[in-house]
Amino acid sequence: MQVFVWAFAPKPRMLVFGAIDFAAAVARVGSFLGYHVTVCDARPVFATHSRFPDADEVVVDWPHRYLGKEVEAGQIDARTVLCVLTHDPKFDVPVLQVALRLPEVAYIGAMGSRRTHEDRLVRLREAGMTEEEIARLSSPIGLDIGARTPEETAVSIAAEIIGRRWGGSGRSLADTEGRIHHDVAR
Repeated sequence: MQVFVWAFAPKPRMLVFGAIDFAAAVARVGSFLGYHVTVCDARPVFATHSRFPDADEVVVDWPHRYLGKEVEAGQIDARTVLCVLTHDPKFDVPVLQVALRLPEVAYIGAMGSRRTHEDRLVRLREAGMTEEEIARLSSPIGLDIGARTPEETAVSIAAEIIGRRWGGSGRSLADTEGRIHHDVAR
């Protein structure tokens, strides 16, 4: 007997918090990579479909509240990637408190300078986050490829997400040895 199975899993999710220019580029790259992309921001003047045409959804809500609702609805899983691009502690810290306590997500990254990152770490610790929880955060977000523009930064972020997914080193292939493609069973 032969059996043919054709399974369809839903697209993995990319949640982008912060309706900024960089978020538009991240949404575009995320969509290109096959993610179901949601952009979320509490400011309705910025969170519009016209600003984020590549996003599958644009949500006007406080990021931590939206993420909490998605968790309760069972919409967050081990393939979900979270990109916090808000640059504002009143948005960053609450959403990261929810995100970093999730049992399993593929990636959690937050944008900001090294100074912003250090300030964010202080605020997360003050909010009761453990070092183990904080260690799950990739911040500053992305790989060091010399990115300057929103589009280049989006490629940097995507490269880090892909590297984490498949166990890449983030180094130039010319500087590595051995097989280029490792275990493809993931």
